[in-house]
Amino acid sequence: MDLPKLLNLFASSLLLSVLMVSPATLAGEGSAEGALHELLDAFLAGASINDIEMHDRFWADDLVYTSSAGERRGKAEIMASLRQAGQPDDQALPAYRGEDVAIRVFDDLAVVTFRLVAGMPDGGVSEYFNTGVFALRDGQWKAFTWQATRIPAAGD
Repeated sequence: MDLPKLLNLFASSLLLSVLMVSPATLAGEGSAEGALHELLDAFLAGASINDIEMHDRFWADDLVYTSSAGERRGKAEIMASLRQAGQPDDQALPAYRGEDVAIRVFDDLAVVTFRLVAGMPDGGVSEYFNTGVFALRDGQWKAFTWQATRIPAAGD
């Protein structure tokens, strides 16, 4: 084989290797963000129906949750209030969704910021800025710090 053909073959092989490795590398880098986004969506759907198992999955045992009213609670308090409330009528609960979600991953820690939109049963809408800090523990992302801030309605 002559040198130009050999160089062309080498360059093609090198390009193919790079193309095969790059998507895998990118998928690996993007998988944490994707997993966190899926977890957030599943949590918001579960919170819309007071899914106790979803809350248990989402919150870390050492959670510090600061509500939009300035109240601090841990996971134990949140779980106890959910159990005490029981399963309410689906019509009585807000339907939650996240908008403007931004996820930043730092090795085994991640910061998730988003606008929480709560569609109220009476047709009203409440909005909050939420920030959660997650840790990767035993292969699962868990929120261990949470901050919610109510966004004033227009005219407030």
